[in-house]
Amino acid sequence: LTEAYRNGEFQKTVEKLKKLTSVEYMAPKNEIEEKLVVLWEEILEIEKIGTNDNFFDLGGHSLKATNLVSMIHEEFNVKVPLGKVFEVPTIKGIAQYIKNASKVIYSSIQQVERKEYYSLSSAQKRLYILDQFDNVDTVYNVPAAMVVKGKLDKLRFEKSFKELVQRHESLRTYFIMINGEPVQKICKKVDFKVIYLESTEEKADEIVKKFIKPFNLSQVPLLRVCLVKLDDDKHLMLLDMHHIISDGTSMNILLDEFTSFYQGNKLSELRIHYKDYSAWHRELSAKEIFYNQEKYWLETFKGEIPVLDMPLDYPRPVIQSFEGDHIVFEVGEKLTEKINKIAKDNGATLYMMLLSAFNVILSKYTGQEDIVVGSPIADRPHADLQNVIGMFVNIVVMRNYPEGDKSFVQFLGEVRENALSAYENQDYQFEELIEKLDIERNLSKNPLFDVMFTLQNVNISNLAIEGLNFMPYEIPVRMSKFDLILNAAETYNGLVFDLEYCTKLFKKETMQRFVDHYLNILKQVTKDPDLKLKNVNMLTKEEKKRISNFVVNNLKAEEVDFNF
Repeated sequence: LTEAYRNGEFQKTVEKLKKLTSVEYMAPKNEIEEKLVVLWEEILEIEKIGTNDNFFDLGGHSLKATNLVSMIHEEFNVKVPLGKVFEVPTIKGIAQYIKNASKVIYSSIQQVERKEYYSLSSAQKRLYILDQFDNVDTVYNVPAAMVVKGKLDKLRFEKSFKELVQRHESLRTYFIMINGEPVQKICKKVDFKVIYLESTEEKADEIVKKFIKPFNLSQVPLLRVCLVKLDDDKHLMLLDMHHIISDGTSMNILLDEFTSFYQGNKLSELRIHYKDYSAWHRELSAKEIFYNQEKYWLETFKGEIPVLDMPLDYPRPVIQSFEGDHIVFEVGEKLTEKINKIAKDNGATLYMMLLSAFNVILSKYTGQEDIVVGSPIADRPHADLQNVIGMFVNIVVMRNYPEGDKSFVQFLGEVRENALSAYENQDYQFEELIEKLDIERNLSKNPLFDVMFTLQNVNISNLAIEGLNFMPYEIPVRMSKFDLILNAAETYNGLVFDLEYCTKLFKKETMQRFVDHYLNILKQVTKDPDLKLKNVNMLTKEEKKRISNFVVNNLKAEEVDFNF
């Protein structure tokens, strides 16, 4: 609503929310339902949720559903399968499941004993190894930039970040080699200082570019903060962390707690830190649940693993390039509503719907019907981890089969089932899978997949401090960790996409056509969800016209297949 107010869309957004919450309110009838209402209101940040309200209609998504399952386990000592939340996405339905389920005792993550150094998680190990390559540069930096309007107190600003560094061990962690193995060490105290500059708005982009630079993993802290004074009541706030100690959710935790400290609030001391999670996860890997998850992923990728054969504009470099650019495009409110409706009618989420369309366009471009797409997931499988800063991101690899004779709605159902299975097995680390599959390393590309799809569910712009107004500032540094990354985000008036691509492989005009084709596919499958994939036509009107002219001059019409 705050965002809508700033953009003159307040009343329109209120009406939209009324539609979402039009289900007749049903009060909780027992203790289980009462406790579930509290959990839902905390996760969804909505008051007065009824027992018949749909979790996903109220803004729930796969990440929030994962958090819900974790919190239910802590509250009730019952493990609810993630798929059950999709199957019965109401408090009434989940309460009935809990009532009949057997108990699985919830156990907290334990603190590890104090040591000189600690082992890395598997995700940290991969990032540490990648950091050793010369061409990595700032690829694994996690930056953020905001314009702050209002009277900002410099002393309180710096004091807040000093408190944050002292509160979170990850912000006092560095990495070295001992006996040939990378380890992490934690400093008790760090003399953290904010960088202060004065400049003009015209030079802001240049300052941001210079601010984002490589980290030395052996030096602490792996966090930088810069405050640039643009005017008496206008500043540019810059943050940068290395991915080995943070992720997107961690950035949100950092910003939320910054606002608390800045306003003079006290936060309860953290019971556990990232090193405790790392030890807990290693113990988990020795249990049967981990073995079953490994079995699932090895079964998913048995046999020959497909390599996506996208048509490239340039030869692939011998060593992978991270030079990139991006194209931002939007889907209006009407088409977004149609997309959400088809997803809801088929028990799917927006993520599943958009991923299905992404698979279709990749199949059209390559002629392949066995497609592998990577997707990052905030892997915080335990309720104890919600406020811990660290590298929790795992990659789930979605393997789907967009075969031409399948209808889109049939394919969407398959993507839904595959996604739910992947979520149920998300604790198994991507790095472990790569080792088990024994994939031949290729310095020119990523292992297992070359394209990624993400649906952004986290908003870092909702900072609230009385007297200060925070607005996101677009970071002018562009790169791409993969050949293609399609990022999607749902806003108050539709969908916004950001297509990242490697400029050593693709021209901008090629990627613009890709965008046009993706939009055409979304329009077609929402108009006719029963359309067979082989009959989905991704071409624009201009492209069809050019082909028609070519046919008239060179070929018989029946010799040309327009459905590609």
